[in-house]
Amino acid sequence: MVLTAEDGRVLFCSPAKPGSCADVTHARQLGLVKLLLDGPAVEILADAGYQGLGAQTGGRVVTPPHRKFKKNAPDWYEEIHERQRKAHSSRRIRVEHGIAHLKNWRALARHLGRREHMSDIIQAVAGLLSHQQAEDLIPGHSRGER
Repeated sequence: MVLTAEDGRVLFCSPAKPGSCADVTHARQLGLVKLLLDGPAVEILADAGYQGLGAQTGGRVVTPPHRKFKKNAPDWYEEIHERQRKAHSSRRIRVEHGIAHLKNWRALARHLGRREHMSDIIQAVAGLLSHQQAEDLIPGHSRGER
């Protein structure tokens, strides 16, 4: 699970879980539901893998709209659903960019090492990426100047 700021900066990256672990299960195991209920009012733009967390967190987790009709949906419903889905996607694009920046690091893209070391590598890369992105926000500061 990766949390980013509104501008796409990586704020947090959880330890890796096997692909067979559902996103929503991972979030619950990490204590995200309790943290959101007890913590400050924030809004998390999540993908469809987190459907159901919105109700458990008092609406703090926002997911794409769920399809009410699987087959033979009325035209008006299809239009509304598509509009809502696109609106959510437009708001979430910066989150996807933050995740993409993380995946572009060579250590992750070409990982050939042992699987049990992957969580440590992901956390290290996320820390480096977060530091790099924070430096980019400082006016007049470039990575070459120290």
